[in-house]
Amino acid sequence: MNSSIEQTFLALIKQHKGILHKVSRMYADNPEDREDLQQEIMIQLWKSYAYFKGESAFSSWMYRVAVNTSLTYFKKEKKRSNTFTDNENVNEPAQEDYNDTQDTQLQLFYKAIQEISPIEKALMLYFMEGLSHREIGEQLGISEGNARVKLNRTKEKLQEIIKKYNHEF
Repeated sequence: MNSSIEQTFLALIKQHKGILHKVSRMYADNPEDREDLQQEIMIQLWKSYAYFKGESAFSSWMYRVAVNTSLTYFKKEKKRSNTFTDNENVNEPAQEDYNDTQDTQLQLFYKAIQEISPIEKALMLYFMEGLSHREIGEQLGISEGNARVKLNRTKEKLQEIIKKYNHEF
């Protein structure tokens, strides 16, 4: 590819870099895994960029590639994970200083997110981005009604997980 295509790609990635952070935060709990996942997403975005025709917004396309890459990445990682697991930090919040109630709630949310399935994570990600049930269904290849039902069940599941964590403190 020529340098103007590369420059356009890099400018679009820079403009939408928040997507990388959001998706990786939804699918990876620790900073090293998030970094690895972001790199894998960037590789897949670059490989797929030639096929982006502009029929949808770049951000929508980027979300789709990022979520699909995350789903695939962790299926592969699960197969490899029999080698080493650091169980000490599995349920520990990040070592960041969170004094604010809102930050604590956000930490609880992300901790709860780690307990739901990859598809449920995708549902929540698209919901948090403001996609309609129809758009969520299109992104995931399911009907609008199915997206609505799955999303409601996922929200209920997250509420139960968060309640459980609140009782632990």
